[in-house]
Amino acid sequence: MLTDALILPEGDFQAWLFDLDGTLADSMPQHFISWTHAVENHGGKFPEKLFYEWGGVTPLAIVRRLNEKFGFSMDPETVVHQKESLYLEQIHNVKPIESVLNLLEANHGRIPFAVVTGSPRLNATRALAALNLTDRFQTVVAAEDYTHGKPNPEPFLTAANRLGIPPSSCLVFEDADPGIAAASAAGMQWVRVPVNLPENIAN
Repeated sequence: MLTDALILPEGDFQAWLFDLDGTLADSMPQHFISWTHAVENHGGKFPEKLFYEWGGVTPLAIVRRLNEKFGFSMDPETVVHQKESLYLEQIHNVKPIESVLNLLEANHGRIPFAVVTGSPRLNATRALAALNLTDRFQTVVAAEDYTHGKPNPEPFLTAANRLGIPPSSCLVFEDADPGIAAASAAGMQWVRVPVNLPENIAN
């Protein structure tokens, strides 16, 4: 089935699980701006290409990866706190991904929906509020709700457990490779949401 360029696999799915940033919300540019300022304030750099490759990875894990990859010595909790504060200042600029929004609205009430994100709960709930989507989801699985983030399957398995739906009966909507890997590892079928990459990344 083709809906606004999203091809859904055949199947009698009992729940839909949505990533947030880059899938429901066109928020990646705001996240990158926030990350850039926070990381540079602590003596590091976050290449834009790497930022998009690590989509779906939890914030604390991102700082740890940057330290390991580039030899930085940034304190993860301090950097993440500043980054999230900067992002919240811009959250009113976040817009929905129209193709996903249309699909969500057309099927709301038919089956349960969940958000499964690597973002902290505060950011997730405020982003959903900014998009007027808070009441569309039966549960929100945020970074505080699991131990191992994407590409580990734990976030999606947590959502399925909360909804009381077998993993094999869940359909995942994702934009990033770590999220796709997590869905596959959870035994779930998935739909890749096209990413609008900046020209310097896409070319």
